[in-house]
Amino acid sequence: MLEIKGLHKTYDNQVTVLDNIDLTIHKGEVVVILGPSGCGKSTLLRCLNGLEAIQGGEIKLSGKNIAGKDANWQEIRQQIGMVFQNYDLFPHMTVLENILLGPLKVQKREKKEAVEQARQLLDRVGLLDRQDSYPRQLSGGQKQRIAIVRALCMNPEIMLFDEVTAALDPEMVREVLDVILGLARQGMTMVIVTHEMGFAKAVADRIVFIDAGKICETATPDEFFSNPRTERARQFLNIFQY
Repeated sequence: MLEIKGLHKTYDNQVTVLDNIDLTIHKGEVVVILGPSGCGKSTLLRCLNGLEAIQGGEIKLSGKNIAGKDANWQEIRQQIGMVFQNYDLFPHMTVLENILLGPLKVQKREKKEAVEQARQLLDRVGLLDRQDSYPRQLSGGQKQRIAIVRALCMNPEIMLFDEVTAALDPEMVREVLDVILGLARQGMTMVIVTHEMGFAKAVADRIVFIDAGKICETATPDEFFSNPRTERARQFLNIFQY
């Protein structure tokens, strides 16, 4: 579904952030990207969603190059959904209004159909009763679940999650991770950046370990967590006592 070849990203043509990244993500696959802070994990997701320009390489979605100068990112982002660390809900809109903004304004869908889908998704994450609430009335975990619903309501082909639990209190982390685990069971194609090692082990089909802008190791969760092949990965996992 998503093919990355020779992706190269620099800042100011001096600092290399991503160095010759090659990665293929298959339909229905959950790929978890691990690595130390500053290694390029979040930047990679932002490149895949067109939020960062790349200086070399290709990104193909279903065989079509989406990294060219003529890429229509408004259209592409409807196929590649992304959820960030910060929920970025509009404070003056209700939960339902936040979710419907994209489907109605960008996709020009029928309101009745979009509302029905939004309510079904809210019910799935246990927040249907909060559809008329405002963001200030929600906990951090609830806001993040709403942000996930907002992205899903655009009917993306693939979902990107960038440290979605990083800004949450520990007791709120589980409710967000449970939603993502549910999506994995339903066959959603996902690329996830996280520091939650137990979650990574549970949800991933494949672990991609990045360090200093390069892919150092790719393995199944069992292989990576029980017997990492590279010394750098072993050092990384020792921090988390794996």
